Amino acid sequence: MADFRIEKECLKQGFLTVAGVDEVGRGALFGPVVAVALSFPPSYFGPRRPAWTKKINDSKLLSPTKRKALVRTILAETQAFGVGMASNAEIDTWNIFRASNLAMKRAVAALNPRPALVLVDGFAMKDVDYPQRGVRQGDRKSVSIAAASVVAKVLRDGLMDFFDTVFEGYGLAKHKGYGTSGHYGALQTLGPTCLHRRSFRLKAEGC
Repeated sequence: MADFRIEKECLKQGFLTVAGVDEVGRGALFGPVVAVALSFPPSYFGPRRPAWTKKINDSKLLSPTKRKALVRTILAETQAFGVGMASNAEIDTWNIFRASNLAMKRAVAALNPRPALVLVDGFAMKDVDYPQRGVRQGDRKSVSIAAASVVAKVLRDGLMDFFDTVFEGYGLAKHKGYGTSGHYGALQTLGPTCLHRRSFRLKAEGC
């Protein structure tokens, strides 16, 4: 379960504000990769952690209902919040790894005020001029990163629900753009849309 131990360590090292950043949608066949960066007040890192933060964990381990219930409180309690995206065209141009890095950089750039340190899920970002720290499985260790993953997941799922009304027949609201058998079947029947990632394998193995 995610907690504030990493944030506390950073605070002891002299970083007065700490943000977490994470992205979702890296493995999808459709749409953008979405990143969120956010920071909580340093008072959260003390011995009296707000009880509601104990419900935060890696977004993949929470149900859609629990994620949506948490988002309003997360956004109300953050002291800085930023969103960044990289489009399917940017993913096709730069590859998914560089595009994910770009989305996270954009999310951090949108933070105001800018934190003293950024905790990144997985590996540290490339080509940034501020202190950061990559945390393996950070969305299961740091509440700041986990909260960012929850908000990013809800945002991207909402986009997929909207695009489901635009691109009918693909089942985007159900699989959220990932490579399910139903999605591959729709691609074979209907072909890719303008928001599908052409650099990805858009045909199921064995078909």
